[in-house]
This record gives sequence, C-alpha cells and structure tokens, in this order.
Amino acid sequence: QVQLVESGGGWARAGRSLRLSCSAWGRTLRSTAVGWFRRATGKEREFVAAISGSGVNKSYADSAKGRFTISRDNAKNTVYLQMNNLRREDTAVYYCAANPRSYTRSYIYGTDYDYWGQGTQVTVSS
Repeated sequence: QVQLVESGGGWARAGRSLRLSCSAWGRTLRSTAVGWFRRATGKEREFVAAISGSGVNKSYADSAKGRFTISRDNAKNTVYLQMNNLRREDTAVYYCAANPRSYTRSYIYGTDYDYWGQGTQVTVSS
C-alpha cells in the first residue's frame, strides 16, 4: 500500500510562485512514475505534469509549459511541482499520483496511475 501526501498548497497572488511536494509513505518513490493533476471547482480533473521514474522523461500540459517544473529528489522520496507566474486559472485542488510499474515513461492520463494523494488546495488571486 502506498500513501501519497501532497503539501505546499495555499494562497498566492497572481504572478507569484508556489512549490508543491508529493511524498510517499509505505513505499519509495524511487523508480516510480509520478504525475500531477488538478481539479478546479466545477471542472474535470486535468493533467498538469508528469515525470518518469528515471527522472529523464517529463511531460507538461500546454497550460503548464514555461511556468511549471516537475522534479524529483529520490533521497527525500519526494516529487516537486514548482509553479511560477501563477494565474487565477491555476486555482484548483492539486493531486499527485504514482505508477510504480514504469521506470522510463511519464504518463499524462489519470487512468495510468495506481495511487493518488488527497490533494492540496491552490488559490491564486489577482
């Protein structure tokens, strides 16, 4: 059983930055593909960013490209989502998800992930 815990959410003004963290309990995140997704009120869950278990392959949604960076620190068993130049439309609950079955790929579909965290709220105001 893997428990994922997101942290780092909160409130920020537009144009500022937040860094989200995804940590795992019960299993190492080393070699595990991890993705970040978000769900805004009244909207469907959407893909944000993903990183392969190796850390080599990364994928980003168009809305995240150039502003968000996904990275991992295996020594800390944590995957990060650095979010810069935040916009009001980034307001959502952010979830991390893990797929321990792959080392080389990053996945953009939620159905490819086996484990999910409870989410952390990000609110951006102008």
